[in-house]
Amino acid sequence: MTTVVTILAGALGIAVGSFLNVCIDRLPRGESIASGRSHCDGCKRQLTARELVPVISYLVLKGRCGSCRAQIPRRMPIVEVVTGLIFASLYLAYGPSGTFLLLAAYACILTIVFVIDLEHGLILNKVVTPILVLALAVAAIAPPQWLGTIGPHPIVSALIGAATGFVLLFLVALVSRGGMGWGDVKFAAFMGAATGFPLIMVAIFAGIVTGGVSGIVLLVFRKKGRKETIPFGPFLAAGTMIALLWGQAILRWYLGMM
Repeated sequence: MTTVVTILAGALGIAVGSFLNVCIDRLPRGESIASGRSHCDGCKRQLTARELVPVISYLVLKGRCGSCRAQIPRRMPIVEVVTGLIFASLYLAYGPSGTFLLLAAYACILTIVFVIDLEHGLILNKVVTPILVLALAVAAIAPPQWLGTIGPHPIVSALIGAATGFVLLFLVALVSRGGMGWGDVKFAAFMGAATGFPLIMVAIFAGIVTGGVSGIVLLVFRKKGRKETIPFGPFLAAGTMIALLWGQAILRWYLGMM
């Protein structure tokens, strides 16, 4: 039974990934994600229901529009499959619980931020503001266990985490003089609200490490030049997910080394 439900969770994730692609496409263009039919960016033709089946439509169409043969971004099936794998993995780890739902929601948010910043170099205010409010509301109403017990209520941990993330990256942005975008700074406030204090430190550190390693790999394989900028948002998003999933274990390991 567990296997069947896990497969269903993965299928749900694939379907949700299709919606995440809509958000990734439309939010940078200022379009509504709640209304309007999906269409081909090349010929502007509205897509039929058969062309909107996650993953399968991409494979059947061989990655191209059925009319104008414009290439469909490879990112679309990748986001759908990855979201499906995330949902299935989270269900296996946490079962039908509030933790599963919250981590799945945060994974969706982080995926949107990850891909938009990777493709456009933007972390949008219209994304950051509502997710920051959401994270603080969750901390106040149904706080997850990883927020800890700083102060009389877990919301204190979320608020301190949000302030810590914002201030740390604000200082980095000032010192770097344009080396870090202000979108990253505002996103760090969400990171802290979602992970709490002290896990925000794990999230930022994990983001720096993944960013540094990725940057070295890109330089070694000549995918990026020394003077080319690399968006930091994707690595902050990855660091946040690492902190949410394994932050407490990482923190215990680190403190045990001291």
